[in-house]
This record gives sequence, structure tokens and C-alpha cells, in this order.
Amino acid sequence: MKVGVVGLGYVGLPLAVAFAEAGDGVIALDVDPLKVSAVTAGDSYIEDIPSERLREVLPKIRATYRYADLAQADAVIICVPTPLTDNREPDLGPLDAAAKSLAQVLQPGQLIVLESTTYPGTTRERLLPLLESSGLRVGTDINLAFSPERVDPGRTDYTLRTTPKVVGGVTPACLDRADDLYSRVCDNVVRVSTPDAAEMTKLLENIFRSVNIALVNELAMLSERMGIDIWEVVDAAATKPYGFMRFEPGPGMGGHCLPVDPFYLTWRAREFHMSTEFIELAGKINQHMPYHCAERVEQALNDISKPVKGSRIVILGASYKGGVGDIRESPALRIIEVLAGRGGIVSYHDEFVPSLPMLGLESVPLDDAVASADAVVLVTAHPGIDHASIAARSALFVDLRGVTRGLRVENLVRL
Repeated sequence: MKVGVVGLGYVGLPLAVAFAEAGDGVIALDVDPLKVSAVTAGDSYIEDIPSERLREVLPKIRATYRYADLAQADAVIICVPTPLTDNREPDLGPLDAAAKSLAQVLQPGQLIVLESTTYPGTTRERLLPLLESSGLRVGTDINLAFSPERVDPGRTDYTLRTTPKVVGGVTPACLDRADDLYSRVCDNVVRVSTPDAAEMTKLLENIFRSVNIALVNELAMLSERMGIDIWEVVDAAATKPYGFMRFEPGPGMGGHCLPVDPFYLTWRAREFHMSTEFIELAGKINQHMPYHCAERVEQALNDISKPVKGSRIVILGASYKGGVGDIRESPALRIIEVLAGRGGIVSYHDEFVPSLPMLGLESVPLDDAVASADAVVLVTAHPGIDHASIAARSALFVDLRGVTRGLRVENLVRL
């Protein structure tokens, strides 16, 4: 079988490697020539795919930027970005461009699967007409399905193969084709009745996390005012063996899904004359957290008689989660901007993120930065760092991740 993958990011590249490992020929397409060159050279830019793993299957992968090459594929999986506009509305420009280009080279019998997260109805109402502009009919000449990506960068306990794969086809035959495709690389394929149900499944998963994170973040802000340790409360509540799922407060949500996906559904809901106030409130709270955390740092400095202006502040961790270098929607970026805007002399340390060109910063050596800092702020807890030791030798340590629970040192402040 030949499998085409459109978009070689955090979703597409692992898929390309997985199908190659299953023995399939892979046509790996991206409009970014740097990614095409990197894949051709066997140099991975995704943490979850070591370059050695990519090179082992390189003979099975042909990287390209030419859509014409996809005419040879039996199935094509679309994994392009679906970001938000500046007005927090869906930006389906990359998807439209990919679909229009693909329509020009579609062949009878091909299966097309969309994996990019989007609002319910996108596959049927947006992608289907664009593909049928080729003159081929979905369900008769070609097959079409939606299967939401479930990538969690840096995670090793659940992989593409061991994470259940949800699939919804436009027709029963489309569903069967998609089931057969993913069964090659996934142990468990979960079939749902329609692409719309599969699209909504992905949004439910991420909105569930967004709402619960917002709840515990709001309780963290309230607990701070009430003089209650929210981490002690979460630890205690988590001892209940039923009816409670642990979520922890933090500086805000980051990554390619959680800060973005809920807005796809709230936007879509307006077309059905419904306001999803619960979801929008959760988004509002989570978007406010970086500002609240910056104010927490300002308050902590004030308590030791230091203003933010002129203070040397070191941010520990710039990526959105520990163990990866992904800075998409990372709350650290907003915290740096806010503190710098208030006059702080802000630097950062993150071995996974060597530079932040948009902020004009480069990662500084950890020990030197801590020794000269007026405040060290833990935003992202990377593995392999002794945060307790850093806290003990810092003039002021602000822990926004709760990793210092139980530690008793002077000038330690927690969210």
C-alpha cells in the first residue's frame, strides 16, 4: 500500500514513520521546503521521532512538496494546521489550500482522511465539496473519513499504536476503508457513525480538559485569597477513589490543541443560535492565568521590598509542557512579555528551547542565571532538573507548577 501524508508536523511525521514501519510506501508532503529537506536527510525535528528511527525507514519514505506525487497513493491523510485568527475564529486556510491542491490530482479509488482538529461538519460541508470539484464523487469514486489525532508530545506510555483511533466515514464503505487503513498502525480502531461524531469527539476530549483546568485554576486564585494551599487541597481530594479526577492548577494552557480547539466549537455553535457560555468562560479563565501568574511574581517581589522594574527575573521553562520543545501557545511567552513590559530584566532557561527569536532571547546557563537572579519563576517543569535545589539557593523562587510541595525553604512562593 502507498500512503500519502499531507503536513509533516507533530501529527504527520509520526504517522509517516508508523506506516513506513508497517511496510507501506509513504509519500510525505509538506509545503515547507525545510521540512522536506530534513525528512529527506533523515533529520527529525520532532521529539517523539528520533532521527535514528526516521533513518531506519527512510527507504520507504519519499518526502516532497509536489501534490502531483500523491496521485500514486492509495490513501491520503491530511494533517495540516487549523489555527485561530487574531479574532479567535477558525482559520481553515491551510486546509482549503491542501484540499484544492489535492483535488487536482485525485484518482478514483483513493481514500482521503482528515486528521486536523476542526468543528463538527467540516469534513462534510467544507472538505467534501472541495474534493468533489475534481469531478469524482465521494462514496462512489473516492472515500472520505475523519479521524482525530490524539498526539500528546513527549508521552511514551500511550503511542500511536496503543492509543485507540476514532474513525468516522461519510458512508459505510468509507468507514470500512478508513478502518482498514488505521488497523495497519493502531491496535484498536473505534468506529463512530459519522465524521461529525468523530469531529465532536475530539472537541469533547479537549474541552473536558480545558473546563476542568479552568475550574482548578479559579479555585487556586480563590484559595490564594483565602490563605489555603490549593496543592494540599488537590492532593487530599485525589485520595477519593471515585467521583473525582485530578487536575492541577498552572500558569495557563499551551500546545496545539487545548488553547485552540474549544473556540472551534464555540464559533460553530453560534451558527446554531447557541452561546456555549460554559466553554467560553473556561477559555477566559485559562487565558487570564499568565497575567495572574505575572501578578503573583510582582507580589512576591514586593514582599521582599523589590519592584518588578529593574529586577532580574529568570523564567524556568519556555515550552508549554515538560520534556518537549514545543512553544505553541506556551503561557511562558506571555508571562515573559508581561514582566518585561513592567520593567523586569527577564531571561529564561530551557534546554529544549535554545532561543525565542520573537522575544529576542536565548536560553541562559542555569547556574549562572539562578545565582544572579532576584527571582526565579518555575513555569514549565522539565525532567532532570533538581527544582528543590534551585529553590533552596534562590533569593526568591516562585513555583507555578507545584513541584516544591512539602519543601520548606525561605522565600518560596507557590501558585
